[in-house]
Amino acid sequence: MSTKRHSYEAGHSPKFLVVIDDTPECDRAVYFASRRALRTGAGVIMLRVIETHDRNQQWLGVADIMQAEAMEAANAVLDKFGARCQTVAGITPDRVIREGDTTEQIAKLIDEDTDIGILVLAASTGKEGPGPLISNLAKTAGEFPIPVALVPGHLSDEDLDSMS
Repeated sequence: MSTKRHSYEAGHSPKFLVVIDDTPECDRAVYFASRRALRTGAGVIMLRVIETHDRNQQWLGVADIMQAEAMEAANAVLDKFGARCQTVAGITPDRVIREGDTTEQIAKLIDEDTDIGILVLAASTGKEGPGPLISNLAKTAGEFPIPVALVPGHLSDEDLDSMS
């Protein structure tokens, strides 16, 4: 994995990476990243990962339909959060849809786009812990190539405005 970031070099612009999932706290990460990007002159890149583990290859036609439906749903979710970025900060985020394991796709995207400077995630407020993505990334946090910002899921827009 590349460790050299180019975010602040001539011809480059820093980006906040937000993973778009179906958790209620995802909006907190989008809001925070949008506000920070606005204040720092950065951009936002939204990543939606379609998990492919439940597709059965022997039913190729069904798999194709499932993939098309998953892409349509992913685009709808990215539209929703893209509108949120626009409303919150007047920013039109970059959008990326990948298939596979979420953690692997995050790492690949960070490696490919050296302008990504910070990964922004929101922590769940539930009793189960901060969420599977944060728990999974915490195992390799010491080797991660960029800083990870964890936004508490209970913070309001006003709270985040005062911190971003």
